Amino acid sequence: MDEKALKELMLRENTDFRRIHDEHQACEKRLEGLRSKSFLTEEEKLEERELKKRKLALKDRMYLMMAEFRKTR
Repeated sequence: MDEKALKELMLRENTDFRRIHDEHQACEKRLEGLRSKSFLTEEEKLEERELKKRKLALKDRMYLMMAEFRKTR
């Protein structure tokens, strides 16, 4: 099963994976909003750094869950 198909399957069947994915998407949406600004305040720069870290941690968690799922199949 390829990565895209596995991700779609897990989004349908695994509530924890779906929750993590939704949070990842929310971080991306907020980052897009920050990127669209021509100037960021110091607070927004800090928020951007934290969002990037959070988004990466969520992505890592999703890939770990996908790897664990593959082992069980």
